[in-house]
Amino acid sequence: MILRQNHKRDSIETLVNKIPLILLIFLLINNCSINNKVKFWEEKDIIEKTKNTKIILTDQIQVEKEFNPNIKIVIPDVKYKKNYINNQNDISKLDYNGNLKKIGKYNFSKFKDFQYIDIEPIFHKNKLIFFDSKGTILLFGDNQKILWKENFYSKGEKKLKPRLNFAIHKDKLIVTDDVAKYYMIDIKSQKIIWVMSGIVPFNSDIKIHKDVFFVVDYKNILRCISIHDGAELWNLKTEESLTKSNDKLSIVTDNKNVYFNNSIGDITAVNIKSGDMVWQLPTQGTNISSNAFRLNSSNLVINKKSIFFSNNKNEFYSIDVLTGLVNWISNLSSNLQPVIIDKFILTISNGGYLYLMNKNTGNVIRINDLYQNYKNKKRNNVRPTGFVVGKNKIYLTSDDGNLIVADLNTGNILKSLKISRSKITKPIIHQNNLFLIQNDSIFKYN
Repeated sequence: MILRQNHKRDSIETLVNKIPLILLIFLLINNCSINNKVKFWEEKDIIEKTKNTKIILTDQIQVEKEFNPNIKIVIPDVKYKKNYINNQNDISKLDYNGNLKKIGKYNFSKFKDFQYIDIEPIFHKNKLIFFDSKGTILLFGDNQKILWKENFYSKGEKKLKPRLNFAIHKDKLIVTDDVAKYYMIDIKSQKIIWVMSGIVPFNSDIKIHKDVFFVVDYKNILRCISIHDGAELWNLKTEESLTKSNDKLSIVTDNKNVYFNNSIGDITAVNIKSGDMVWQLPTQGTNISSNAFRLNSSNLVINKKSIFFSNNKNEFYSIDVLTGLVNWISNLSSNLQPVIIDKFILTISNGGYLYLMNKNTGNVIRINDLYQNYKNKKRNNVRPTGFVVGKNKIYLTSDDGNLIVADLNTGNILKSLKISRSKITKPIIHQNNLFLIQNDSIFKYN
């Protein structure tokens, strides 16, 4: 009986001691739920906390809109180039102002993975060279008829569906592929001059300098190879990524150095003669190695004393050729090769916006929406595949088979043509003609 009374007394004392705390909690809840003018965190406190908070995103998101869309900027006339290939990827304006009338068609067998690969033909005089899904090289005449076709792969190699990259040295065709094979053939006789088998597949375009050529493989190794006999003269290793990217790597050269990007975003300058590294610029974070397949970069372009390129991480770079130091970075997401004309840069974002920028500062002068005729649901699923600049027009291709033509000086859309029901690759201008590639044929326009 005494124990029960003591226990009851202790319980009452405990309850009395807790009353202030209970009252405090009740008051706080009451103020938060009833009085709308009093908030647990004032708005100014939230804003202040937001200012001091660093938000980290794995993929940057940029909301795009037009900027100065109605101003006219007269792009200076320059000497028009007839060839879209050079060692600096600096193609500027090309000699084309046609009426887009189809005048020819080159046929080849379909690729099953055409939507995901980056392939293009090469031209030798008035002839077009391409390949099919089994690695057969096709030489087309000016009348689009096949002059000859040759396959230098075994039965097992054909099953791997090799993807070929081309370069031409005089009358010789240099070929690299993604099954670790490279060789040179005589275009006139169709005979193979030399053939080599490597250990690692190749994953870049080809650049020729005098009597050597340069390629990069899937391990991010730059290789210098003799045109004479295919012997490797030197190589330079850069950091290898943990995953393999299908994004084709880019190479450019000047008289002293060869420059290339690797799959983790490093830009490296290498002395052409010795193979020694001159400088290297990492452009991505330390965790990019495991996510290299998510990085897509444009081709490098050398113009004057700077290298220009962009990527899908909202970064457009201008880099000093001599030092590798960054001149400027602009907030722009694109994996399309930019075009430099005089003091202007033109590029098109992955969202279909045409950017006109100042080459020296990176400042944006004008932004035009080239996908403005798409409905929102449709445009979210469309991506540009490439563009070129003719005498006074811009030609943009997309992965839904459309060709958009815009005025160079105003950015206004002039016309939109349906070329294919599916992807067409980047447009190519050669000898006053425009070429568009779909899956099974190449169209030629005057």
